[in-house]
Amino acid sequence: QVQLIESGGGLVQAGGSLRLSCAPSGRTFGIYAVAWFRQAPGKEREFVAAITPSGLTTSYADSVKGRFTISRDNAKNTVYLQMNGLKSEDTAVYYCNSVVNDINSWGQGTQVTVSS
Repeated sequence: QVQLIESGGGLVQAGGSLRLSCAPSGRTFGIYAVAWFRQAPGKEREFVAAITPSGLTTSYADSVKGRFTISRDNAKNTVYLQMNGLKSEDTAVYYCNSVVNDINSWGQGTQVTVSS
């Protein structure tokens, strides 16, 4: 199972921005689709955004459309989630996800806290 490593979380005021990063340990990311999910306290994990291996196609949850942007730099073997216009309801642990060699792999998560 590939290890996915997220970074970039933190504490930010409402209206602010953060950029999350996800990189695999010991494997090339460029041939796999990657998604971001999040889980707020007491709630189920939910889909946030996804990107195809080429980066040409992306999809978003309605709650983040127009505010979040998923992208990837295959030369750097990294997927990003740019989060702008953050709201208190965006507070959650954010997880990177990819199906690598038919194995559904998750990162350890990175905490994003938005203060109002």
